[in-house]
Amino acid sequence: MEEQQYNSKEMEITSWVMSRCENWRNQRDENYLESWKEYERLWRGIWAGEDATRDSERSKIVTPALQQAIETSVAEIEEAIFGRGEKFFDIIDDRADNNKIDVEEIKNQMVEDFKKEKVRKSVSDIVLLGAVYGTGIGEITIAEKTELRPAMRPIVEMGVAAIGVEEVPRFVVGLKPINPKNFLIDPNATSIEDALGCAIEEYVSIHSVVAGMEAGVYKKVENLGPAAVEDDLEPVQEDIEYQQDKVKLLRYYGLIPKFMLEEDGEKIMELFSKKQEEFGSEAAEYTELVEAIIVIANDEHLLKAEQSPYMMEDRPVVAFQYDSMPNRFWGRGIAEKGYNCQKAIDAQIRSHLDSLALTTVPMMGIDATRLPRGAKFEVRPGKTILTNGNPAEILQPFKFGNTDPGNLATANQFMQMLLMATGTVDSAQLNAGTTGDMAGMSPALSAIIKKNKRTLVNFQEQFLIPFVTKSAYRFMQFDPERYPAQDFIFVPSSNLGIIAREYEQMQFMNLLKTLGPDSPVVPIVMKSIIENSGLADREKLAAQLDQAMQPTPEQSQIQQVQLQLQLAQAQAQVKQLEASAQKDQAEAAKAVVEAQMMPEETRAKVLSAVSKNLPTADDQAQKEFDRRVKIAELMLKEADIKNNTKIVELQMAEKIATIGKTEQEFLDKITKEIENNA
Repeated sequence: MEEQQYNSKEMEITSWVMSRCENWRNQRDENYLESWKEYERLWRGIWAGEDATRDSERSKIVTPALQQAIETSVAEIEEAIFGRGEKFFDIIDDRADNNKIDVEEIKNQMVEDFKKEKVRKSVSDIVLLGAVYGTGIGEITIAEKTELRPAMRPIVEMGVAAIGVEEVPRFVVGLKPINPKNFLIDPNATSIEDALGCAIEEYVSIHSVVAGMEAGVYKKVENLGPAAVEDDLEPVQEDIEYQQDKVKLLRYYGLIPKFMLEEDGEKIMELFSKKQEEFGSEAAEYTELVEAIIVIANDEHLLKAEQSPYMMEDRPVVAFQYDSMPNRFWGRGIAEKGYNCQKAIDAQIRSHLDSLALTTVPMMGIDATRLPRGAKFEVRPGKTILTNGNPAEILQPFKFGNTDPGNLATANQFMQMLLMATGTVDSAQLNAGTTGDMAGMSPALSAIIKKNKRTLVNFQEQFLIPFVTKSAYRFMQFDPERYPAQDFIFVPSSNLGIIAREYEQMQFMNLLKTLGPDSPVVPIVMKSIIENSGLADREKLAAQLDQAMQPTPEQSQIQQVQLQLQLAQAQAQVKQLEASAQKDQAEAAKAVVEAQMMPEETRAKVLSAVSKNLPTADDQAQKEFDRRVKIAELMLKEADIKNNTKIVELQMAEKIATIGKTEQEFLDKITKEIENNA
């Protein structure tokens, strides 16, 4: 009875998951599958009959234009992601503490674990899949591995050491690239998080499933055998697919009604009946949903059904759009951008090759009635051709016109359109177009750099940071000794792509040419050049440059002596200016007193001169006295004028002295600043 109830539960869950996955698969295949297959063939250079551009086409060449665009774009994005080495992310401590050592330790530890699991290779594969299909998808995997390490144990009694191998258990987090042909998602969703669920279906070796059963990861089931192979689920298109020892495995991550996970089958049906009465038959299946992990083999055997074991209840799947398609989950890749131009290039080149077959291969018109019976006619050097009559009348060589050389020129124009559509660059043509002129190269590179930056932002926001964050959660949950639970914020540490980086380095070099060797900005620019380079030991070089920028004790002592000399020189100048100012003030006071006494002295001298040596006669004495008085008045007026001029000069001297005082205050201020710096 219990077995029947459990089988009922299995059937209910399997039916619920498979019915939705089937609808999702149909919607995806009808809209994208055939295009994805053709994109893959164009990328790999594989010809197929359905890719022919006309019925009479005989050439099967697939030109490498789209291959170049995809690989160039992917290489540029990879360089931007891993341009700084294995540390493609950074951590910000969100706590209010000043100890940042724990952050660095955890970051270095995660980098080391990712390196052991070859996460960098997985990320590169996912970026490549995104360029081909438009969407890059990865599955976060967790496992416990036993790591074998060489070890040596001393044997005290014998005084020797035993050499052997020790087993060290280790918890690992990996990343598995997922081909979009193997991925299913709710068509109403625009991201992994807001979907009802998502599923990964692929063929795996039957021995891995059996190993999971033996380890208790999967429930043991009967009659598990090889599944019928579907070509659409294979990662690549092959002429003959391997059919043996393969199991179709579907891993569902998403929401499921909570009552379906109940152990009692009768209780499941009872709860479901109540939900139907309360919400109706359609809405009852979407009540009380919980995050769960469901694993189904061969579309019928339920291997696992459990509520999500992850502490954050997040889904172990991350995805990003290579180029954004707003309000859609599936993005647009390089193959889709360059598809039309690639088809035009192939059509032009194939027609050119078909024309060459007619214009270059020799063809003969013959009178078949005048050939010897049973003769096999062929044309080759040294061949003797037998005819019944004059060969000039029986054999006639001919050809169908000439091949138009304009086909290749037209194909080259389509190539330029493909590069324009995909946002890639042909280095040879770029150099030929700019002829070494940097002014011409700048606008040519700017559009490419900006397009690559859009893809890089999509990758960082949609894939890189969610992947690192989810991986950290799993480390904290399943390996708390090495990864204590803390509130970290992860940020990308990606840099510019190789094109943008080389262009920026060139700008730095031009900036250095404008600076003198003694400029304080030169070390800063040099450090930026080193940090932005692709050198393996750039961190060591930057550290040495920082150390070189710090003055040595001898240099600090020399700088201090120089400051003291500057201070002493400034103080001597100030004292000299003070003495000169005091001297000027004394001379000005003396001149003021002399100017005030001068009019009185002049009056006394004039009066004395007027009253001396007068004639004895009264009338003549009076006349002489009046004349002298008039002359004295004129002399006094002249003296007054000179005195006024002197006063003006003294007033100007006072103003100059005031200005000197202002300069003195300014010098005092400079002296204080020098003393503070010293």
